Amino acid sequence: MPKQLRLNAFQMNSAVHQSPGLWTHPRDQAASYNTLAYWTDLARTLERGKFDAVFLADVLGIYDVYGGSPDAALTQAVQVPVGDPLLLVPAMAGVTENLGFGVTCTLSYEHPYPFARRMSTLDHLTGGRIGWNIVTGYLESAAKGMGLTRQTAHDTRYDIADEYMDVVYQLWEGSWEDGAVLRDKVGRRFTDPARVHRIQHDGTYFKLDGIHLCEPSPQRTPLLYQAGASARGRAFAAKHAECVFINGPSQQVIAPIVADLRARAAAAGRNPQDLKIFTMMTVITAPTSQQARDKYEEYRSYVSEEGALVLMSGWTGVDFSRLSLDDIVQYEKRDAQTSALEAFTTADPGRTWTVREIAQHAAIGGRGPVTVGSPEEVADTLQDWVAKTDIDGFNLAYAVMPETFSDFVDLVVPVLQRRGAFKTRYAPGTLREKLYGPGHARLGAEHAAAKFRR
Repeated sequence: MPKQLRLNAFQMNSAVHQSPGLWTHPRDQAASYNTLAYWTDLARTLERGKFDAVFLADVLGIYDVYGGSPDAALTQAVQVPVGDPLLLVPAMAGVTENLGFGVTCTLSYEHPYPFARRMSTLDHLTGGRIGWNIVTGYLESAAKGMGLTRQTAHDTRYDIADEYMDVVYQLWEGSWEDGAVLRDKVGRRFTDPARVHRIQHDGTYFKLDGIHLCEPSPQRTPLLYQAGASARGRAFAAKHAECVFINGPSQQVIAPIVADLRARAAAAGRNPQDLKIFTMMTVITAPTSQQARDKYEEYRSYVSEEGALVLMSGWTGVDFSRLSLDDIVQYEKRDAQTSALEAFTTADPGRTWTVREIAQHAAIGGRGPVTVGSPEEVADTLQDWVAKTDIDGFNLAYAVMPETFSDFVDLVVPVLQRRGAFKTRYAPGTLREKLYGPGHARLGAEHAAAKFRR
């Protein structure tokens, strides 16, 4: 039997996510991102296609590295305006029964005490379908918006994140015992105080003295995603993540990252195959190969290569407006997304990229590859990536909304299902149980969070 793929829809609460300029396409509806119907319709489509989750990206701050100004980002709507992703989840959960929700939240700018309550609340309201994509941020503009002079150095952000995780684990796993909530109407006792414990933490970066404000949710700790493929990010993932989102333009870039992540997980005492690894892909498909290629060329006529360089400048910390389009992009140490610049420089020594090539590549699908073809050709490509890189699945980005996702659901999913490479029905239980099987509603005993349980 072929390996079954895992699929997330990669989205953002904004008009532009990974394909700048395509919001102007006549069939694109992404400019309606600020309406509930946009999100509830998407959720229904994804559940019809048996997607595991909608993976909601987010960014604090604005992309102002390109030209040293936010003007290009504002003009091109490059991930601005951008709404809060968490507030979308209850609406989508209300029209679905199985679809999961992976939400990006930057821990660098939010105290763990209110954040833990917010995630527990969503886990309750979704019936255990919430996941948290753990990120530390990468934009100087976000730090300044939060009142800081500049953002903390890259590796120090992960030191802070390690302690942050210890704090939220204590709140989610250790504050309320199983059985603490009685709901005893006759005895007039809702909670047994003896089974609720105060969390006291006095660390390097965080101080806390309090009881978690929510009763235990179905998963307690949300399913843990992590998006960071730098060396420090991989070490963090090996300890904390259940699902890892990585990104790169080719199999040559992705395969070594996957191997390293699994080796690090094994060294941390975890089953390396328990780490579910996703990479980004944009799929453009139609009933025939020629129709798919024609659709791709049509899409290309609406892209914004300047918008692509605005994104790349923000991700890498390199102001591409200062370079010639024919300059070869070189690696340099920055406090942005280290892996973003590595993907186009040191990660594949056999391939060099000019600024022009990066702009053309990133104009559809951002840093990830674009697959164009008939449903059978797309299925072949996805399965080839799984076989050659050892990934578990894909975060599928869109080019045109909702066309990209409805095309995939209607055309590619049936092919994968016929091949036995994709599920035909959802497994029961929480999001974690859907990925790991019955009895896995909570994190396993081998996970770092388990030591905080009562």
